[in-house]
Amino acid sequence: MRLGGRLAAAIDVLDDIAQRRRPTADALKDWGLSHRFAGSGDRAAIGNIVYDALRRKRSAGWLFDAETPRALGFGALLLEWNVTPAGLNAALDGDRFAPPPLTEGEIHLATTRSLGDAPAPVRADIPDWCVPLFESAFGDAWTAEAAGLAQRPPLDLRVNTLNANRARILTELSGVGAAPTALAPHGIRIPPIDGSGRHPNVQAEPAFQKGWFEVQDEGSQVVSALAGATSGMQVLDYCAGAGGKTLALSAAMENKGQIFAYDSEKARLAPIFDRLRRSDSRNVQVVTKPQELAPLEGQMDIVLVDAPCTGSGTWRRRPDAKWRLGEKQLGVRMAEQSAILDKAAAYVKPGGRLVYITCSVFPAENAGQIGGFLARSPEFEPVDHQLLWAEHFPGHQQAARVDPAGGISLTPARSGTDGFYVAALRKRG
Repeated sequence: MRLGGRLAAAIDVLDDIAQRRRPTADALKDWGLSHRFAGSGDRAAIGNIVYDALRRKRSAGWLFDAETPRALGFGALLLEWNVTPAGLNAALDGDRFAPPPLTEGEIHLATTRSLGDAPAPVRADIPDWCVPLFESAFGDAWTAEAAGLAQRPPLDLRVNTLNANRARILTELSGVGAAPTALAPHGIRIPPIDGSGRHPNVQAEPAFQKGWFEVQDEGSQVVSALAGATSGMQVLDYCAGAGGKTLALSAAMENKGQIFAYDSEKARLAPIFDRLRRSDSRNVQVVTKPQELAPLEGQMDIVLVDAPCTGSGTWRRRPDAKWRLGEKQLGVRMAEQSAILDKAAAYVKPGGRLVYITCSVFPAENAGQIGGFLARSPEFEPVDHQLLWAEHFPGHQQAARVDPAGGISLTPARSGTDGFYVAALRKRG
């Protein structure tokens, strides 16, 4: 397929997403199943246009003074693919599968409008209702921080130190631009793709099949390290999900001690079993029934709460979620977080830690939750987060926003990672 056919397909997928309000991955999968003639390169390019259009939805819409699938598709190419209106029309010329070329009116808008003149929420590429949340989180830097969540993401890997080391994996992945991550000591980063490119299928690599590495954002690796798990500890991962942080903790503990991996929804735990076998993690016990947690009350050195949240810190990878999210869903998540914190606290032993993590950048889900919990639970106190950061990541003081009592925040603009928040609370005694 030429660019015109790929653009037309992307516009169709964007229309499907808008009409049926369905996840992007589902819409792209269905398009591929009904257009089996499209090769893997075509599907990747179409996906790139769709995801770029959703990341830059407000910018693209403002550029053409419309938020139609056509405006978003064309806008994505102009904003992210380094093409001009004239160059784009030339590429579409003669392609019978292409959408109609840009009209004179569209060309005029695209060539005379500058995003520098656009309203701040447009430059930030976020819904209007999120503006106060970003202003509260980042002050004068809120527009740049929000815009950082509208960029293409890298592909990050975590070396499983139970089986391999970073130098070995870098050798295995030579030729794809892999390099050590800036913060995570066992991380590897493959840069964001350009244009119609695609990341390598790292899960097809023999090294992945052997359990030498996992796919995990650098920010997730960093907050896992800040939990402070070491050999011999007793740890409860209370919202373990698919087990990404569980595996990171197991490697940090060198397979010594015990990790109890629990999630209130069994379906979320399903992938953890294969991942544990592949990684050779032997100090993890998966707990599927809440009553099985009773013997752990007051016994854990660390209770990790990777809380359900809005996922606003992951908008680079899941831009469709940005436009589906509303204030009602934020309120639901906040209620869940408060309840989970109160339940998880019961398992921390005196002198142990409750570590709270989200992949959100909204203060209400982060420091706001910690402040509320501390008000309800005077037996807990925050650790010195400035000291915690310095102990784990010396020399990187500017890479995170650190409130000594209020927690640590990572963002694409500041840290080069997805958006994450972590706070560690010590139980007195």
